[in-house]
Amino acid sequence: MRRSLTTLAALLLSASAQAGSVSFADNPIVYFAVTDRFANGNPGNDHSYGRAADPQGGDVGSFHGGDIAGLTQQLKAGYFKELGVNALWITAPYEQIHGWVVGGKQQFQHYAYHGYWALDYTTMDANMGTREELREMIDIAHAQGIRVLFDVVLNHPGYADLRTLFEYKVPVLWPGHEKATLRDYHSYIDYNNFDFAQWWGPDWVRAGLPGYPDGGKDDFTMQLAYLPDFRTESAKAVGLPPILQRKSDTRAVALPDATVRTYLVHWLADWVREFGVDGFRADTVKHVEPASWLALRAAATDALKNWKTRHPQQKIDDAPFWMTGEAWGHGPERSSWHDAGFDSMINFDFQNRAGGDWKSIDGVYRQYATLLGKRMGNAPRYDILSYISSHDTSLFPRDRLKHGLSALLLAPGGVQLFYGDESARQPGAAPIGDEQQATRSDMNWSSLDAATLAHARKLGQFRLRHPALARGEHRLIDEKPYAFARVMDGDAVIAVPEAQGALELKVHGVFADGTPLRDAYTNHTYTVKDGAVAVNAAGTVLLEKAAP
Repeated sequence: MRRSLTTLAALLLSASAQAGSVSFADNPIVYFAVTDRFANGNPGNDHSYGRAADPQGGDVGSFHGGDIAGLTQQLKAGYFKELGVNALWITAPYEQIHGWVVGGKQQFQHYAYHGYWALDYTTMDANMGTREELREMIDIAHAQGIRVLFDVVLNHPGYADLRTLFEYKVPVLWPGHEKATLRDYHSYIDYNNFDFAQWWGPDWVRAGLPGYPDGGKDDFTMQLAYLPDFRTESAKAVGLPPILQRKSDTRAVALPDATVRTYLVHWLADWVREFGVDGFRADTVKHVEPASWLALRAAATDALKNWKTRHPQQKIDDAPFWMTGEAWGHGPERSSWHDAGFDSMINFDFQNRAGGDWKSIDGVYRQYATLLGKRMGNAPRYDILSYISSHDTSLFPRDRLKHGLSALLLAPGGVQLFYGDESARQPGAAPIGDEQQATRSDMNWSSLDAATLAHARKLGQFRLRHPALARGEHRLIDEKPYAFARVMDGDAVIAVPEAQGALELKVHGVFADGTPLRDAYTNHTYTVKDGAVAVNAAGTVLLEKAAP
């Protein structure tokens, strides 16, 4: 039975009051939705810029119709609120290259549905919707206490695709390019033509094209996946890139004495200043020098403060701008990236360890809690963002999702839930040469797994109420059934994942005798007696102090 939002909100407010005032940065619970694959709120924008389906390639890399309006529909339905998430990470909504490039090993037409191939950082991508729809979505999220995070790329724009080159009159195409196929696509582009200068221009990117500098050999200057690499480290003042000078609907204007970095930072911070975007998830962090990330963080922080001053009724609170970064392979340890503007770094360590037994997972929990609790000199406290599935790696085994969700949502540090993990969304096609496309199938609205979803909701709501799970001291209570406590000033919990039947739990040192406790999984209440509590487990035990 679906709980009413009014009842749910009252429960969350009551229980969170027990834990005291907690900042978002203390307990990030982030839901990542690939917007195009999540929910189609406006079918009228599905084929913007002439984007079409690709039945020959299984439509694996085409735009599928998901948009900002679809996210808004699910916000209004209470979907994210019921999961207990406090931040919604969406793919970049700004305008992407219009056409497709060759995907995999000539397997499919690959469009920029994922938001990683920017054309114009200042305009909305029409497939995603309008600025008004984006404003409505963010305002509704804020009204529910949910922050909105943009996925952003500072490392590169999009590829030089046939459609975009043609539309913006970059004269490097051979006749007949309109009929290009997966096998002859590149034969229609004159890669020896110096007129490529009319694209982004050699002052803006490294591209290995005529008149352009080649990509370098280090992380900061290399061309990642043959993409053009922004020259963010350059001190040279530049004008608008040629392609934007010819783009009639761009909002970009020339800035005095501005470098590539200045433009990119200005463009991205403008979304924060106009809409109140609460944070960024930064892509390919290790391929951009720290100075650029620090500049972005500073500009976005000022922009959000400005927006909150102008919109006191729409803001959630006065918390500063928040950033998490993706540096491939980063683990749970503190790194120099935490000093480069990032509150948090995505934790690639957890996915492969979340599938173990609870004894091994307890070792992970202990490691993370110890690391996150350390202070290194005068360095501020740091955080990580762990996940069990992602668009860049793989999906957690679908037949073990309850286990994976328990492991994740009870873990120390920040956590990121990938769309469909809570509903048992099945993987899509895995084309040769780009198997990660399988992780980005359409959200399974017509076949939500009710048991998995109910499990995720209980865990998520519990976590939202208890910053101790993210920041508390980790204490092992019992190995079989596995039980642990997480304790911090003003908050304490005990969890027993995958437990069934009558149990007696030792709670001395966590909860005092006579304390009334509530199992948030079953809503049963108990009282501590002689340093223990007898409970009746129904799949999981989530003990918290009962509301007075």
